[in-house]
Amino acid sequence: MASEIRKVAIVGGGVIGAAWAARFLLGGIDVSVFDLDPEVERKTQEVIANARRAQIRLHGAALPIEGNLTFAVSMEEAARDADFIQESLPEREDLKQRVLADIDAAMPAHAIIGSSTSGLLPSKLQSAMRRPDRLVVGHPFNPVYLLPLVEVCGGDQTSAETIEIASALYTRVGMKVLHVRHEIDGFIADRLLEAVWREALWLINDGIATAAEIDDAIRFGAGLRWSFMGTFLTYRLAGGEAGMRHFLHQFGPSMEWPWTKLVGPKLTGELIDKVSDQSDEQAAGIGLREYEALRDSCLVDIMHALERNDFAAGAVAKAYRESLTGKEAVKLGSDCGDGHVLTGHTPVLPEWIDYNDHLTEHCYLKLFGDATDVVLARTGAGPDYVSSGFSFYTVETHIRHLGQARLGQKVELRSRVLGTDGKRLHLFHAMTNLETGALIATAEHMLVHVDAKAEKSAPAPDHITQAMQGLAAAQQHLAPPEGAGRSIRMPG
Repeated sequence: MASEIRKVAIVGGGVIGAAWAARFLLGGIDVSVFDLDPEVERKTQEVIANARRAQIRLHGAALPIEGNLTFAVSMEEAARDADFIQESLPEREDLKQRVLADIDAAMPAHAIIGSSTSGLLPSKLQSAMRRPDRLVVGHPFNPVYLLPLVEVCGGDQTSAETIEIASALYTRVGMKVLHVRHEIDGFIADRLLEAVWREALWLINDGIATAAEIDDAIRFGAGLRWSFMGTFLTYRLAGGEAGMRHFLHQFGPSMEWPWTKLVGPKLTGELIDKVSDQSDEQAAGIGLREYEALRDSCLVDIMHALERNDFAAGAVAKAYRESLTGKEAVKLGSDCGDGHVLTGHTPVLPEWIDYNDHLTEHCYLKLFGDATDVVLARTGAGPDYVSSGFSFYTVETHIRHLGQARLGQKVELRSRVLGTDGKRLHLFHAMTNLETGALIATAEHMLVHVDAKAEKSAPAPDHITQAMQGLAAAQQHLAPPEGAGRSIRMPG
């Protein structure tokens, strides 16, 4: 089963193979990479660094401990102790057939092969294998470590168990499986993309539009809708209250108009030069890795926005994070064992840092504010209580900066109740570096319970007061925290 897959071998470490390595590695699975490129290690590490940055932004502390990464000197070395092999070689049927047969001969009896082919039929790819039932197509989309879609397609001899195990593995590392039930050249997604690509080439070939103008037509228009609604749901809404039937009746006749040219223009040297020159001009000298980082940041922001609506790719990201969080041994709001409450556990995210790669000032307040919310939730004053019209408002804060938190470092926050009287709540938080145990910062807060509708302070209900007093009593054995009650003043 997918849960028993502990090691994945990547055969072919190009753009797709390296990104697959990042997806599995950051999903907590050991990865071995083989590629003949003498610079495969450098290139793969660069892709993984980008992926790590993006995945930390997307999933934060929920990410599991990374798997171990190794580079094999041969395909046989990579495959011989792997539970799953992801093949990502160039799109040449003869090459893939030969290498897939070699992988089959080298891998353990229980292992499965997933081919990243973007359009070759699995029945042909498995034709030279001794165990063809162990092959399935797992066609991803770039960047593999962020885009969740993977098309899974079996060949004539692929077993149902192989499809099930591969699909479960891809789901395990946060992907959305689209099961292609019938073999077809190009599968589903690439056939759609190919139609757009052919038409775009005609528009350039005929001098109608440039590469930049065609991209603008997509990214400022339909592309934004496609990211969460696709084509059919978008057109259904375009039909108004009458839905898709009205849309088809209204716009169906236009399908007979000679708008598009679904057969691509011949890729002459002149057209290749024209497209390449326009693409170079569009890139404006910005390098590959810089564009990759920008692309990843945009994708993460879109997925976070979709996640707030629990929709489309955002729902996949949310479900994956929840599955990871459910495996954590320590939960926010739980006791730390020394009397404190665990109120924060997160890596320092890229959007939290300043120009020195340190946690920026306002983010300390954010993290300490989040810690306060954890304490409030534990004592019954969480989001449901706030929605009822009551809450605790912070009226005074004192933060001490004692060290530095840098990009990617994991920090932990522990909190205690210094005092409460049913109307006021006195909290103290400490932030430490999880790797070194060094104290990074502390925060002291005074909060007042308020009736938000009346916009004035009010006593908290008995059950919340008792919960807070109980927590304070359970922490009385702790020594007074250093720095509590201090004020800012010049040395005397």
